[in-house]
Amino acid sequence: MAVYVNVGGTWEKAIGVYVNVGGVWKSFSQLNVNIGGIWKSVWLDLDKWTTKAPMPTRRYNLSAVAPGNGKIYAIGGRVNPTSTDYTNINEEYDPPTNTWTTKATMPTARENMAAASPGNGKIYVIGGNRSSTGVTNNEEYNPSTNTWATKTAIPTQREDAAAASIGNGKIYVTGGAKSGTVTIYAINEEYDSSTNTWTSKTNMPTALSGHVAVPPGNGKIYAIKSTVNIEYNPSTDTWTTKASSSTSRSGAVGASPGNGKVYYIGGDVSTGVNEEYNPSTNTWTTKATMPTQRELAAAASIGNGKIYVIGGTNSSGVLTTNEEYSI
Repeated sequence: MAVYVNVGGTWEKAIGVYVNVGGVWKSFSQLNVNIGGIWKSVWLDLDKWTTKAPMPTRRYNLSAVAPGNGKIYAIGGRVNPTSTDYTNINEEYDPPTNTWTTKATMPTARENMAAASPGNGKIYVIGGNRSSTGVTNNEEYNPSTNTWATKTAIPTQREDAAAASIGNGKIYVTGGAKSGTVTIYAINEEYDSSTNTWTSKTNMPTALSGHVAVPPGNGKIYAIKSTVNIEYNPSTDTWTTKASSSTSRSGAVGASPGNGKVYYIGGDVSTGVNEEYNPSTNTWTTKATMPTQRELAAAASIGNGKIYVIGGTNSSGVLTTNEEYSI
């Protein structure tokens, strides 16, 4: 939603609001507005990118997860595309202070893994690969204690799968490929963090690998790759085909910044394409292009109306780049 202010008799769209807090002017992109006696939260229409502190260790094919503590964790991946340089590095990004901190390393170095937080404040890193050798490891990271624990392995070994949760204590791992083969899966397996068990769920209607899975807060998950967009409803265990993105690409990232929409960004195209999907209207809108074109990066949001796209690779090589998108 855009907010308009009257400037000299003309209504202009606000791109930021500054409020004096204790003598210090601070910028806000979200406001609470009283509409018909009901206070509603609205986001200002910023649609801009800002370069932030780079990730300490260059990587691609990594995971980035925000477990609900206001931080983002960039985990694993690959440092050098010309060698089997798989890493277990775990670096924490704090958006409010724009700083990075090295954390406890993941037990199993790997790339192309799936990762998510199910709403319990912890991160689960699942599957992936090391060279042509796939792994089924499921490792839990607890940010509050900075420790890792081994959990029940995923039943079906996969790399390039996607993981997401609607915050119900469960993670849904969809699609992916069998390491060392050309087999692409439509498999959907649910991990219950409270019981440490796996359950097979309804397969995706389309087999996908290297896709994104994003929960925008409506109780659904959107699996997107190129022009494929399918919605999963965990409560009914059903899939529905949705409107397609207009730009065919692979290696893109996806995230939702807390406004109920999904952003599908970058990939193996000539520009940092940024498209917004609105589930409530089933429509796509082109947004501000990401400054650094790249693929195989990672993206996450702490729900503050901003998305952070981290790392990746392009013609310049493997990147440490960290760019913030404000909706």
